[in-house]
Amino acid sequence: MKALHGIRVLDLTHMLSGPYASMMLADLGAETIKVEPPGKGEGTRRLLEKDPKHSLHGFGAYFLTLNRNKKSITLDLKAPAGLALFHRLVRISDVVIANFSAGVMARLGVDYEHLAPINPRIITCSITGFGETGPARDRPAFDMVAQAMGGGMSITGQPDGPPTRSGIPIGDLGGGLMGVIGILAALQARHVTGRGQHVDIAMLDAQISLLNYMATMYFLSGEIPERLGNGHFVHVPYDTFRCADGYIIIAVITDNFWAALMELLDAPDLDTPENREQPGRLRNKETIHRRLNEILATHTQAYWLEQLRRYRIPCAPVNNLAQALADEQVLARHMVVEVAHPLGGSTRMPGNPIKLSETHEDTFSPPPLLGQHNREVYQGLLGLDEAELEALQAAGVI
Repeated sequence: MKALHGIRVLDLTHMLSGPYASMMLADLGAETIKVEPPGKGEGTRRLLEKDPKHSLHGFGAYFLTLNRNKKSITLDLKAPAGLALFHRLVRISDVVIANFSAGVMARLGVDYEHLAPINPRIITCSITGFGETGPARDRPAFDMVAQAMGGGMSITGQPDGPPTRSGIPIGDLGGGLMGVIGILAALQARHVTGRGQHVDIAMLDAQISLLNYMATMYFLSGEIPERLGNGHFVHVPYDTFRCADGYIIIAVITDNFWAALMELLDAPDLDTPENREQPGRLRNKETIHRRLNEILATHTQAYWLEQLRRYRIPCAPVNNLAQALADEQVLARHMVVEVAHPLGGSTRMPGNPIKLSETHEDTFSPPPLLGQHNREVYQGLLGLDEAELEALQAAGVI
C-alpha cells in the first residue's frame, strides 16, 4: 500500500508546475484524476507529440513523465452540466489542484469558496506565478520569470558573464514541490479541524524561500551577492576543476579536508601555514584554484576521483545526463524506472525520490489516453448510466 492510498485528487493542472505536484501525489498513492478539456485535452499532450526523438506513440516526454499513475477524464468545466458533474466529484474527493492564472479557479466555480459548501473537507491548491494576493497577482509568469524575479539568476553564472537561469526549471518545479508540501500539511490539519482549506502557492514565493541563508546574509551585511561561477563565497577550494579528460568538483568545507588534500597532493607551495585555515585560503583563492587546475590536469577524472575518495575528500564527477542516469547509486535507489505506454512499449524516466519504510511501492501505471477513465469515473464513482454518458458525450460536455 502506498502512503496516500485512499486520498482522491482532482487534477486540473497543465504544463509543468501543477502537473509535477500532482505527479508526486500520484506517485505517493493518491488516486489522481486528471480533468481535461474534451477534444485536445491538456496542453502538454500536444507538446513534442510529433518529435520523433522525444515522443512515444504520440506522447511527448513532458506528458509521459508528468502524468504517470494518473487517470484521465474529459469534462468541459465551462458548461453548466460539466460544472455540475465536477461538483459531484468534489463531494467524494479530498483535493483539487490547479495552476491556472490567479482568479481563474473562482471564475470557473472551482475555487475553495465555491467548493467548501459542497464538501467542507475539500482542500484546494492553486499554484500561480505570484500568488492570489499582492499587486502582481494578475501578471503572467512562467519558470524563467520566477527565476529572474526571485534573485537566483543574479547569483548564477560566471562573474564576467550575464545572469544565467538554472538548467533545471527550478521556478516551475519549486512551485510544484511547495504545492505538494502545502497539500500534505492541509491534509494533516484536517485530521485536527475536520475541515479543508485553501493552499495558495506562488512560484515567486518558492524562489525567495530557496534563497534561504543567502537572503539573511544580505539583510545582515547590506551587501548584494555577486555571481561566483561554481566557486563559493566562504569555502576554498570549492569549485569545478579540469582533469585530463573531464571535470570534477572538490568541496573543501573544513580545515581537515584541506589537510587531507595536502597529504594527497605533492604541492608544498600550497601547504602553507596561512592556507591551513579557511580565512587564509579565501585570501589566496585565485592562486589555489590556478595551482589545483594545473595539478589535476595531469591525470584523468577517474584517477583523481579514486584518490580523493581514498582520502575521504568531498568530490564528484560533473556528470552529463547520460552519466547521471547510469550512476550506480542512482540505479540502486530505483531513481530510473520503466513506465509503460497505454498503447504498448515503454520508456525510462526518473523515479520517486521519497522512500518510505512502511508504505512505499515503486509502481508506476502508464500515463492515460485522453478520457481513458471516463466510464470508470462517471459510471463507477458517480453512478451515471449508459444513456446519460452518451448524452453528455453528444453534447460535448465530456
